[in-house]
Amino acid sequence: MRTGLGWSGSSVRGRLAAALGGALALPALGGAALAQVGQPADWQISMQTPVTQTAQNMYEFHTALVWVITLITLFVGGLLLWCIFRFNEAKNPVPSRTSHNTLIEVAWTVIPILILVGIAIPSFRIMRDQLVMPEPELIVKATGHSWYWSYEYETENGSFEFISTMLEDDEAAQRGAPRLLAVDEPMVVPVGTTVLVQVTASDVLHAFALPSFGLKIDAVPGRLNETWFRAEREGVYYGQCSELCGARHAFMPIEIRVVSQDEFAAWLVDAETRFANRDDGVRLARNVVEEEAVR
Repeated sequence: MRTGLGWSGSSVRGRLAAALGGALALPALGGAALAQVGQPADWQISMQTPVTQTAQNMYEFHTALVWVITLITLFVGGLLLWCIFRFNEAKNPVPSRTSHNTLIEVAWTVIPILILVGIAIPSFRIMRDQLVMPEPELIVKATGHSWYWSYEYETENGSFEFISTMLEDDEAAQRGAPRLLAVDEPMVVPVGTTVLVQVTASDVLHAFALPSFGLKIDAVPGRLNETWFRAEREGVYYGQCSELCGARHAFMPIEIRVVSQDEFAAWLVDAETRFANRDDGVRLARNVVEEEAVR
């Protein structure tokens, strides 16, 4: 026998069972998603695993807010149900003529204020951690272009800059890298190092964002914004431009590789040779420094 919705009784029971099973599976999915490091995961319902202290603080704050919101929702929902069943027309044929209650009005004003103050205090602490820059051990300048990023490093031998573009699907597949996130030349930094990132743009508004690090800052033409991070775990971490910057906005990923100090030193030597600034197609960064010293 079919119901008014066109489903049989067994079909309805099957759909309800499937929905219940999906709901029960959500916590497991959340745990699996949390285990994913540096990139999004299928069916992810939680944040990416934090690898900086700032990102960890943001994750804990977010989790606490979920519990606060849940408790408020349950409390308000309970009050509504109580009013519906306690003060319906059948139980109250003669409605109350109460116009106000001073205690309740004070309570529903003061309690939300206290809740907001309780939320604001840890929020301001996290904002302060993000905005107050510690003494950097490495400075990298990230410039947004339409539609790719370039990175500039300052070293004792001078400076060098390189562009970072997204890998095509076949190239990413060959490397076993995630589609639309992997790049040909990532930003490389050493683990346990305070990195100051100077962010700007050459053409239109972009945004430098990396979820695992808790980073998101605008890249504005003619303006130099700053952010920082200290990655406590080696690995490869992905982000994207988070500003609607144009036709290829979705193809402007960010890849940061966190390596050991020794690996970074070796990469730096190689990068100084491969990406050194060249004015006439010949001079390397160390040549520029030597010439300026002579002058």
